[in-house]
Formats: sequence, C-alpha cells, structure tokens
Amino acid sequence: MAAQPQKKTSQSNKRKRVPNQKSEGATAVTKKPKFASNPKKLKPNSNNVQSKDGTEKPFKIKGPKKDHQKPSVKKDGVEDSKKLSRLRSKELAEARKKKRKKHYSLEQELALLWEKMRCRNIAKEDRSKLVSEALQKMKGKISEIASSHVSSRVLQTCVKHCTQDERNAVFMELRPHFIALASNTYAVHLVTKMLDHAPKEQLAEFISSLHGHVASLLRHMVGSVVIEHAYNLGNATQKQALLMELYSPELQLFKDLVAMKENRLEDVISKLQLQKSSVLRHMTSVLQPILEKGILDHSIVHRALMEYLNIADQSSAADVIQQLSGSFLVRMIHTKDGSRLGMLCIRHGSAKERKKIIKGIKGHVDKIAKDKFGSMVLVCIFSVVDDTKLVSKVIIRELEGNLKELLLDQNGRRPFLQLLHPNCARYFSPDDLTSLSLPIPSLKNKGESDGGETVEEDKDGEGDHSNASIQLNEGGKKDSFKRRQELLVNSGLAEKLIDACGEMAEGLLRSKYGKEVIYEVATGGSDRILRPALDEKLGKFHEAIASIAAQPKPDEPEEEHILEHFHSSRTIRKLILDCPEFASTLWEKALKGKCAVWVKGHSSKVISAFLETSNSAVKELAKEELQPFIEKGDLSLPVAQ
Repeated sequence: MAAQPQKKTSQSNKRKRVPNQKSEGATAVTKKPKFASNPKKLKPNSNNVQSKDGTEKPFKIKGPKKDHQKPSVKKDGVEDSKKLSRLRSKELAEARKKKRKKHYSLEQELALLWEKMRCRNIAKEDRSKLVSEALQKMKGKISEIASSHVSSRVLQTCVKHCTQDERNAVFMELRPHFIALASNTYAVHLVTKMLDHAPKEQLAEFISSLHGHVASLLRHMVGSVVIEHAYNLGNATQKQALLMELYSPELQLFKDLVAMKENRLEDVISKLQLQKSSVLRHMTSVLQPILEKGILDHSIVHRALMEYLNIADQSSAADVIQQLSGSFLVRMIHTKDGSRLGMLCIRHGSAKERKKIIKGIKGHVDKIAKDKFGSMVLVCIFSVVDDTKLVSKVIIRELEGNLKELLLDQNGRRPFLQLLHPNCARYFSPDDLTSLSLPIPSLKNKGESDGGETVEEDKDGEGDHSNASIQLNEGGKKDSFKRRQELLVNSGLAEKLIDACGEMAEGLLRSKYGKEVIYEVATGGSDRILRPALDEKLGKFHEAIASIAAQPKPDEPEEEHILEHFHSSRTIRKLILDCPEFASTLWEKALKGKCAVWVKGHSSKVISAFLETSNSAVKELAKEELQPFIEKGDLSLPVAQ
C-alpha cells in the first residue's frame, strides 16, 4: 500500500515538471506573475503549476477532446440535404416574387438585355438591336413596369439610344400616366429622360398635361423635380403657364386664362381683376407646405416666392423672411431669383436672422463666391451687415483660404471689388446693381415699426425685435466707409490682398478679370481706403510691378512683354493716370532711359500716359526724355479739350 502514493507523486511531479521536488506536499516559493493584473487571484496553493522561470500559473484540468477538435468528415447525405434546403428556399423566394410582381419574369429578361446594351464597348448596331428587342418585349406594358427599380433603368437606356419613332411610341404609351409616374421614386428619372429627348411638340403636350397638378406636384419631394425640369426646358410662355397655376384657383381651374403675356403677378391681378387678398391666401396655402418641407432648390419656387413678396402684407412678408433665414438659403442662391431672395432676407431681416444666414453659409463660402448669383449675396452681406466681427470670422476667413484662385475668377473677385470700390458700374452690371437695391413693397419703410417706434439697436448696431413687432429694417445703420474699413483693413484682409497681388502680379495683370483687382489694390481703393495705414506695403507692391516691367523685351515674338500685352498694358496705363505714386516708381525703376524701346506698339500707350496725366509732377518726370519722340512724331501730345 505504501508504493502507491510514491507512484502518484512521481506522476504528479512529471506533470508539474518541478525539478528536485522531494515531497508530495512541498511547494516552491514563487514570484508574482509579471503581467498579472490581480495578484490575489494567484495565491500559492497545491493546484498551481510552477514554470521554468519560477513563476506559478493556475493549473487547468484538461477534459476529454471535443468533437470539433477532431478532423470532421461530412457525409454525402448531410451535404446533399443542405443543398436541397437552399434550393427549396430559393425556389420559394422566386415563387413569392412571381406572385407579388406581375411582370417578374419579364423584368429578369430585361435585366439580362440591359447588362449587354449598357456596355460602352458594344457596337452601335448591336445596341440598337438589343434596344429594339427590349422595347418589343415591353410593348403594351411600359406604363405598368415603368415604376419598377429595374425596368425603369432599362427604359431610360432604351429612350436614350432608340430611334425617334420608337421614342414616340414610348411617349404615346406613357402619356395617360405621366402624373402618376412623376410622383414615383424610380419612374421620375424616366420622365425627365423623356423630356430631355422630347421634341417641341411633345414638350408642349407634356406641360399641357400638367395643368391642374402643378401645385400638388411641387409639394411632393419627387414630383417637384419633374415640374422644375419642365420649367427649365420650357420657353417663356410655358414657364408663365406653369407659374400662373400657383397664383389663383381660377387660373388653376380654367386653362384659357393661363395663356397671357403678362409676366408680373401684379399685372395678372390687374388684367383679370382678381382679388389681391384671395390671391395672397391661395399662394400662402401653396407655398407654406413647400417652405415647411424644405423643397427650396427649384427656380420655379424662387420665382413664385419673389412674386409673393411683391404683393404680401407686412406680417406675411416678415414671416417668409424669417422662414428663409438660415441654412435653407444656401440651397436657393444658385438661381437669379434665389439670389435676390437671399439679398432681400439680408436687407430686411433682423440681426438674429442675418446671423442665422451668415452661420448657415459657413463652410460653403468658397463655392458661393465662385457662383454667378451666389457671389452677389456675399456682396450684399458686405454692403449691409453691421456685425463686422461675425462677417470677418465666418466669410472673410474662408475667402482668405483660397484667395489667389478667387482673385482670378470672374465671380470670385466680386466680393473683394465691392470692398475696394463699392457698387462700381465697371465691375457690376445694371442688373446686379438693381438686385442689390430691390425692395419689398410692404417693408420698404426704413427703420420703422407698426407703432411708429424705431427698433432698438443691439451691440452691433443692427435692429432687432424680441416681441411680435414687425421688422422694417432696410440696410445697415453703420457708416459705409467705417464698415468697409473694419472688413477690409481691420480684419487683416487688405494686407493679405496686397501680398497675394504682389506674388502673382504678372498673372493678374495679364488676366481679363484679375487686372481689375490689381488696379484697385494698387490705387488704394475707392476713397483711398487702404491709405495711409498700408502706404509702406503699397510702395513695395508698386516696386514689384515695376520690376516686372523692367525686364528686357523678349526676343521671341510669341512671348509678349508686360508693357505690350493687351490687358496688362492698358491696366498699367490706367495706373499711371490715376496713381501718381505708382507712376513715379514705374518711371524710376523701369522706363527712365529706355523709352526708345517702348514708343511703338501697345507699349506706346503706356509711355504716352506720362504726357496725358493730370499730375504735373509725373508729367515733369518724363517730359524731357519724351520730347525728342514728340518732335519725331513717334508720340503725340494729348489734344486739349
């Protein structure tokens, strides 16, 4: 009996791999585990195992091997049953789809044809055959399958690549169902594709079929896309027909009344002797759901809102301005009327509403500045908003981030030109200047409220209303020059403008659009706004232009010197006439003693400017050197007027 414990001890020692262990109950003094998070868990006991490095680890009793540890061999019967179950479930799914979808089999066939016909490298004849085959399969069922996710795509490809006769057949089959299809998520793309390829007669027929449904479709997120598409494709008469349905229930019911030449809503009311209050109520019922749903991307909605503001009373107009002020405005200012709505909101909105508008365009300033109509909204903000700290923080900082690119852009330069030379007819068209001064008739009384009290000013000098009183603020109250100075000079924008113009002076002078920015910066802006604070930087800028002009005339005729280039020579000539400081620098650095090279060609206009300038000091600088060229006839003295 004594031999058995010894045998057990030897087995235990072998398992534990403890060297020189003399007795059964002996345990070695162990160190704490190196990475143990909780030392209390590993108290020395007889169940722990001692490793080679002397540390103790908990002993785990190994049980019998589980089945998954052994290499499993699957039987053929099991595999076959799984395959059969998958096939059965697939067949059941197909059967359910066939029951649910009337033309499921046809859609599967069309999908296979579509995969072939939409390949880019397919021959034109082969695609035409596939398109004809697909249209033949769909004949008589087009209106039923046009709302399908798959079939609508097949139809779009067919309409794009089919012949005009085939397209006409599709149009005739879809004609009775256009209104229903226009509101469908998938069919709407087919309808717009049909309009893109429709001849004038079909487009007119489609727009006529929309009569009575324009208002309801505009309130629909999908249907509004079709109305906008038709509005953009239509001529002036067709656009007016779509718009007039939004004005009055009479115009919505009676088709003959829509065909009118009058464009303005006020003229329509006068011609048809409609009640203004009735028109206002109807337009409110149409436009209010559109505003609430945020369907504000479409130009037809912008036009309708502009007409509404022209006839609205004070409370209605103020309510629309309040609803539009904010992030919604970013989605509107890409159109002419949307841009004008934005400017009206800025000019007539309260301080809080203006702040919402400025914060709403945060992150989009660069894109807005490059847009033809959006840039005018930034111009309006610079001209009206008195909170120059907010404008500098949000708008000017974003403009500075892409300054060099914007200075060369036709639209991107406009906000800078407005600060340098406000409302200049050279840089803004008459239509642009009209947009900046458009009024809302019911809100055109500046700085007054319903009770005749002036609206309180906030910290930034803007009117605000905390109660139900109506805001009639039109434009800012801060002095225009002071506002410009804070936005341009105090914000640090002027210094960055001068630096950027100095770095890219030659490119700006040669640019059709950049030359105007460099001219305004070099002259110091309107009312000499950059002087005297930045005289030193402007002097260095003048020297930078003069150093470019001082470069020798290139030997190759393709390379035009800055004094001979069409745009740059005329800009430098204007600078000589209007900026005596620049004229003196240019003469001393680039032209003195070198006039013989430049008295012919485009550069002669630059040289003759020294004789035409009204500044006597500049004229005296060049008179002596230019006199021989006048006597020879190379230069002519200006004719006295």
